[in-house]
Amino acid sequence: MTGPRRMADTPDTPSSPASPASPASVARMDGPWTHRDVAANGARFHIAELGEGPLVLLLHGFPQFWWTWRHQLPALAEAGYRAVAMDLRGVGGSDRTPRGYDPANLALDVTGVIRSLGEPDATLVGHDLGGYLAWTAAVMRPKLVRRLAVASMPHPRRWRAAMLGDPRQTAAGSYIWGFQSPLLPERRLTADGGALVGRLLREWSGPQAPEEDVVEVYRRAMCIPSTAHCSVEPYRWLIRSLARLDGFQFNRRMKRPVRVPTLHLHGSLDPVLRARSAAGSGEYVVEAPYRWRLFDGLGHFPHEEDPKGFTGELLDWLRDPGPDR
Repeated sequence: MTGPRRMADTPDTPSSPASPASPASVARMDGPWTHRDVAANGARFHIAELGEGPLVLLLHGFPQFWWTWRHQLPALAEAGYRAVAMDLRGVGGSDRTPRGYDPANLALDVTGVIRSLGEPDATLVGHDLGGYLAWTAAVMRPKLVRRLAVASMPHPRRWRAAMLGDPRQTAAGSYIWGFQSPLLPERRLTADGGALVGRLLREWSGPQAPEEDVVEVYRRAMCIPSTAHCSVEPYRWLIRSLARLDGFQFNRRMKRPVRVPTLHLHGSLDPVLRARSAAGSGEYVVEAPYRWRLFDGLGHFPHEEDPKGFTGELLDWLRDPGPDR
């Protein structure tokens, strides 16, 4: 990659998952939300927003993009919140930059978007990599994070310890180790129209597998030029930094406690990040309520596998003026 890549703006026209579409129309799926771009941390980020009220910023994981929150956006807006789902750097409609995929910089993307939206703070809701960044942002910029909700991701220090010290978690996260080779992961992710993306979505879900039209949307989104490379870059940093100075520095930085109310959500059947690896992250939440919620029978994508149950849990927690520990 030789330099930043910006996607051309196009009208927000609907397109069916099975029909050909331009990269921008794939990233800007039609719905009740509004699409626009915001500048933050030296890049341009695509967001979908709906509703008015306190800001709830939704952060997607791999191998998805903002559209993973399509069920939560209307529900949050109806409940009186300003719901915003952003595409992380290098994904969906956001800029593909040649660098900047370490978690500290990605977390600054998130807090920069909060500022660009003109809000004093936000509740961060993150899944998978988005959850990792939500934990990080709450440590790095605590004044900008009002509450924290994390799904399918341990605290970064807990993640590191599990990946290095728990053979079962090391095996469960084997796909991350596979991202370390050059070029090959990108080719695999985009081969046959993103067939591997569909396989991962099915294998990582619980009994309620995603519908074919949903899988097709994620396959096409991964095939937007440069997306596969940018999607695996954060995971390359996570593994390669385990034995590097910048990784040790980041891990030490994350010893600072999280001091905001935290809701931690996890599927009992998650095959990628074991519930045992995530449980115990509450030790990093100090002087603030921490609530652990395990969804029986769900896999790695609880917000999509059971959107009603997940959203209900999230809204109950948001409305609670003093969440229980």
